[in-house]
Amino acid sequence: MLSSLSSSNIWADILLSPASLLQRLKGRTSQATSVLKGSDWAATQDFSASLNGRQPDGSGNNALSVQGSHLGPQAAALAARLPDMLLKANRIAATLYAGQHGERRGGWGEAFWQYRQAQPGEPAAHIDWRQSARSTQTYVRETEAEAPQTLLLWCDLSPSMRWRSHTTLPEKRDRALLLQLTVAALLLRSGERVRLLTPAGLATLPTGGSPLERLALGLLRLAGTAEPSYPALPVAAYIPRHAHLLITSDFLCEDAALHTVLRQLAGVPATAHLLHIYDPAERTLPYQGRISFEGLEQEAPLDLPHVQSLRADYEKQFLARQNALTAHAARYGHSLVSHCTQDTPLSCLLTLQNQVRHKAALKGDRA
Repeated sequence: MLSSLSSSNIWADILLSPASLLQRLKGRTSQATSVLKGSDWAATQDFSASLNGRQPDGSGNNALSVQGSHLGPQAAALAARLPDMLLKANRIAATLYAGQHGERRGGWGEAFWQYRQAQPGEPAAHIDWRQSARSTQTYVRETEAEAPQTLLLWCDLSPSMRWRSHTTLPEKRDRALLLQLTVAALLLRSGERVRLLTPAGLATLPTGGSPLERLALGLLRLAGTAEPSYPALPVAAYIPRHAHLLITSDFLCEDAALHTVLRQLAGVPATAHLLHIYDPAERTLPYQGRISFEGLEQEAPLDLPHVQSLRADYEKQFLARQNALTAHAARYGHSLVSHCTQDTPLSCLLTLQNQVRHKAALKGDRA
């Protein structure tokens, strides 16, 4: 059973797709008796699909079919939601910005840091005469360092991100765009720089509007031209040295490809912050009875009777996969934050903000 997997080889045994986990469990559960046919189910197998038909009624007798949604991008619908996304991103960023703290070291900036005794040859313009008048010493007023940094945004626009398990939930792609725009709004408020990364390198953004609006339009243009073969991961060759990169994805991709990109980024060197987006159905497998899963990216269909019999082992596999993703990111000096689309964005963004600052502080100490 799954509990017998050893921690030393868990990454090799845990594939990166819930559909692959279902297939693996199918061979180990006595109640799932039908034989899987077709090609070998590798890490690219995708549980993400759109529901077609009625919801499971819990009776165990329904034959719910999970069909793939349209792969063609619906740029017009996304454009209609973009103004609301921008407003929400700005609102969340304002909440986060209110609790920001500086770098806690002397340097160029506007916030007061400390007084220190003036050194021989100190320019007179640097001396704080009011503070010096209170003592026999001469003091210089230092401000706190505000070193700007550049964050590159990479959003996974592959077909698996165009899915939600219920109409009350956002698509994974929409939530990814909201989170990226919020991070961008927060950094821009702090005077830092944000660039958009595409499969062909750094994007040239549309002219006009605020920096955040230009980023939003750039993301919309990417989403409007994304093909079914849009890569889930960026190309490390396009990443500048010592850059920070936010990769927002469901990470339903080849495990070998993810390993390679994380290793290459560490060698640039660049720091990646992985933001893992998933739908609650991808975590809990809430279906009953006989289910037919069809992938969004040309995978063979997967038909499972009594899918509820796999739920407990499936949830264990999902948690093991999460732990493996986190451990593997940390191995190469990167960080990972997971976010479920049914949760509010604020908690995830607070965690991500702290990790970005921590990595930036470590980089500054090494420099």
